[in-house]
Formats: sequence, C-alpha cells, structure tokens
Amino acid sequence: MRFLAKMQGGAQGPPGVGLSEVLWSGIGSLAGIALCAYLSAKVFEPRDITLIIGSFGASAVLVYAAIKSPLAQPRNLVGGHVISALVGVTCYQLFGGTVWVASSFAVSLAIMAMLTTRTLHPPGGATALIAVIGGKKIHDLGYLYAVVPAAAGAVILLAVALIVNNISRNRRYPEYWV
Repeated sequence: MRFLAKMQGGAQGPPGVGLSEVLWSGIGSLAGIALCAYLSAKVFEPRDITLIIGSFGASAVLVYAAIKSPLAQPRNLVGGHVISALVGVTCYQLFGGTVWVASSFAVSLAIMAMLTTRTLHPPGGATALIAVIGGKKIHDLGYLYAVVPAAAGAVILLAVALIVNNISRNRRYPEYWV
C-alpha cells in the first residue's frame, strides 16, 4: 500500500511556457540538428563516418528547451556524450557477441560514469547504447565514435545553443561551464 501511495505523486505539474520560449526552442533545435545533419551528409558520410546519432535529438530538447537544467549545461552535454561513448565502445568490444549483455552494461556503466564525473546527461545513455546496437558503420569507428560523432556533434549543438539561447533578452545559457 505504501508503495502505491508513493506513485500518486503530489507535486504540481510544470508551468506552461510563453510563445517566445517555444519559438526560441524551436529555432535552436532546428538549427542545431540541421547543422549536424548537413555536415554529416556532406562531409562525414562520404568518409564512412556519421556526425548525427539519435541521442542528439534528446540533447536538443535539453540545450534548447530546458536550458536552466543542470543536465543541459556544457560540461554535462559534452562530457556526458564523450564518457558514454567511451563506455559503450568498451562494452561492445568486451561483450559485442552478446548484445543484451553489452547493451545493459553499456547503459548502466555509462550512468555510473556520468554520475561519478558530474557529467550526467540523460541522452548519454542512448549514446552508450548506440555504440552497441548502432550497426557496422558505428562499430567500425571503434573509439573514434567518442570523437565523431559524440564529441563533435555535442560541440556543434553547444555552439548553436550559445548563439540562439543568448539572442533573446529573456534567455541566458549556460548557467555554468564546469
């Protein structure tokens, strides 16, 4: 019974946001993801490398729409992706033949590593998982995966966030760097 009572919550839901906030979040996410996808298609994919991974969609939500969250700050954005990529590649190399083992260890150890290094960024869990389930193109990158796409894409999203989130008088990003 006590367990069920805990699940009822009790706090209020999040407040709504104004149209300006919605528009700036949309502009930022459009620009950040478009730049990563464009550079991926024109520069990286002809060299059998990618610059865009699914976890960047979740990062875009944080760095363009939840800009005050500790999880959206530069240290977390870049550090979370890089650390998780390193963990994911290591788990694939150790357990790659058994995907369920490699996947579960990659996500769990990435979370633990991000918490330990104060770089918790929830999309990092997906970055670690993609290192395991991403297919031959991702696997062939080996530890380069931590540099491109993980670090490079995160830095591009960060650069766009620094520009877009500071154009408006009502927005300021980042809250802190380290």
